[in-house]
Amino acid sequence: MRAENNTAQANQQGFNKLKKRLRRSVGQAIQDFNMIEDGDRIMVCLSGGKDSYTLLDILRFLQRVAPITFEIIAVNLDQKQPGFPEHILPEYLKNEGVDFRIIEEDTYSIVKEKIPEGKTTCSLCSRLRRGILYRVASELGATKIALGHHRDDMLETLMLNMFYGGTIKSMPPKLVSDNGKHVVIRPLAYAREKDITKYSEYMDFPIIPCNLCGSQENLQRKVIKDLLKQWDRQYPGRIESMASALQNVVPSHLADTALFEFKSIQATGEENSDGDTAFDHSTPTTFLNYRDEADDQSFTDESGVIRVLNLS
Repeated sequence: MRAENNTAQANQQGFNKLKKRLRRSVGQAIQDFNMIEDGDRIMVCLSGGKDSYTLLDILRFLQRVAPITFEIIAVNLDQKQPGFPEHILPEYLKNEGVDFRIIEEDTYSIVKEKIPEGKTTCSLCSRLRRGILYRVASELGATKIALGHHRDDMLETLMLNMFYGGTIKSMPPKLVSDNGKHVVIRPLAYAREKDITKYSEYMDFPIIPCNLCGSQENLQRKVIKDLLKQWDRQYPGRIESMASALQNVVPSHLADTALFEFKSIQATGEENSDGDTAFDHSTPTTFLNYRDEADDQSFTDESGVIRVLNLS
């Protein structure tokens, strides 16, 4: 009995640390990008997956403790996919006391009509879904649209665009919508997917699978996702370094003439700290990251700073 109590206590302590880490990362992202302001009405897009459940749960906590006042309304788009358990989300949201709307639009039939059998339907489906959600946001008077994309989604998108799209572009934590009428925010921008997975499992959210449409997973994204997971296991700290790079862009050391005026560069005879020394190979030695007991503690010191032993 004592051993069981000790295990339960350790599990609870681990969850408390995880919860604190996620709340802190969301709060920091909101602050850094000014995502939520006093009087905002936040439309949280709830898909029924682990990410959007976690987003809603943490935003509700911040709503209770934040020094500002903002509203939350959860919105789910029922796209009429066969087998979609339409009772799950309403029951959950009612039990939680969350203001919500279920929007019913048969985009499934449109996608099946337009996309050949066996091809990935995600692209068209997401465009249709985005247009509907923008319309609903206007109808509800939402000032911000919150999406559940996290840090790993941003890195995957960055690598996909580099490898297959020829651009250095990711998912920004905050942007203006395609139609110019809405501000879209991603409060989980600093959150690790593996933390979200653990949190969702502990909270026992009623997860709805995302493959009800029968669409094949984007194989390119899956390759990138698997690669990042492998790196995270083999080289602790590499993913954190990549995430940090998204916020440390040096246009003078890339090759985009629209971002930096290369043509006007002239030698001035004065020392330039941003000159060719920046080409020297350097390996970062420390950077901040929050790790839990499931991570390899041999790479952390008492301050929680990871010592990068090998990034090769």
